[in-house]
Amino acid sequence: MKRVLVANRGEIACRIIHAIQDLSMEAVAVYSAADKDALHVKIADASICIGGSASKDSYLNISRIIAAAEITGADAVHPGYGFLSENASFAEIVEKSGLTFIGPDSTTIYRLGNKIEAKKLALLSGCPVIPGTEGGVESLEEGISLARTIGYPIFIKAAAGGGGKGIRIARNEKDFKEAFISAKREAMLSFNDDSIYLEKMIVNPKHIEVQIAADIHGNIIHLYERDCTLQRRRQKLIEETPSLSIDSGQREKICNAALRLLQKANYHSLGTVEFLLDEQGNFYFMEVNTRVQVEHTITEELLGIDLVDMQIKIALGQKLEIKQKDIFLGPLHVMEFRINAEDPDQNFRPCPGNLEVFIPPLGAHVRVDTAVHQGAIISPFYDSMIAKLIVTGKNRNEVITRARRMLAAFYIEGVATTIPFYSKILLEDFFMNNDHHILTIDEKTKEGAIQ
Repeated sequence: MKRVLVANRGEIACRIIHAIQDLSMEAVAVYSAADKDALHVKIADASICIGGSASKDSYLNISRIIAAAEITGADAVHPGYGFLSENASFAEIVEKSGLTFIGPDSTTIYRLGNKIEAKKLALLSGCPVIPGTEGGVESLEEGISLARTIGYPIFIKAAAGGGGKGIRIARNEKDFKEAFISAKREAMLSFNDDSIYLEKMIVNPKHIEVQIAADIHGNIIHLYERDCTLQRRRQKLIEETPSLSIDSGQREKICNAALRLLQKANYHSLGTVEFLLDEQGNFYFMEVNTRVQVEHTITEELLGIDLVDMQIKIALGQKLEIKQKDIFLGPLHVMEFRINAEDPDQNFRPCPGNLEVFIPPLGAHVRVDTAVHQGAIISPFYDSMIAKLIVTGKNRNEVITRARRMLAAFYIEGVATTIPFYSKILLEDFFMNNDHHILTIDEKTKEGAIQ
């Protein structure tokens, strides 16, 4: 492998390009018409335009990405996150084109991307699963009958879902019909697959995920957990590690459950197993993400391990360079804040535009991953993320204290951002005391408790 095409944009494309170049390989950037002056294009060894500004004409256009790989002489494709990163068909086409897909193989992506199949694998591996249907629900009548058995409140979920799409809540039988039809409709629009399954709704859960790495030689390790509980409309806002919501015994159990599941799936690459933790401390399998995560950064800072480097080396066929016994938690805590071009005062309305001022905080205990600079344009065509602010400290309280200072020192003008919102969150008792669940932000913003 000498040349890798990065089938993505933004900060993750920059992050991957740096990792490729650190391994003395060349990186190829692809870009849309809107991104011709983007940072990931400037830092790559080669670049090629793959279409118009809309994602469907560029970053989601499989044939153009494959053609770009052939034209530029790429040996491999790294999908990043989002876009085509968990698209099994894309991975299969990459494989059949004689290219290396930097991720698990297409069959594995399909099995774990389908929530019903993933749940079956979890059961086979002895991983705790949320009570619900073992397979898809074919009709409304069948769904109503099964919901009575499972018990309300209940989640109606798209089998091919992701990113919070195709999910509805039915709190009673009266709600079920509308929620079922709505979930199937959104599932078809979002994933071209309206398969639906049912799950018991875990009330007020925490969201805990475990980072796994596995090579083709049978070596597999976990890199501990991340707590992604602070969310808005099922989209993560602040992530942290290690989680203060579990003790050492629970940590060992949840990490081992994730290992067993991906061993059962014959998994080779980076992967993340996501769980819900209920108010009694019981954890339940939710899904597997077969790609590098947005929040991989906090694991890197916690353990001093380059996950993207590891992911690429696994794809090269190399053995993992570390063993489980070499990985341990030290006296460190890390948080990541997703800085988005959104206006919290206008219901988080996207706020594209020109970055008239962009001065990130610098110095010890801080990392900023970004693909923007002063004068850059935040495009209306893509995700509104501007940067990721990663803060480290000896413990959670020290991180929060530092994060308040660093958010205050993060100067952005020209677009509204989520920085003021985070500054308020860091003063809230519920966050300071780790007394929140995945719906806390939705509930408090609806009540007007956070303005």
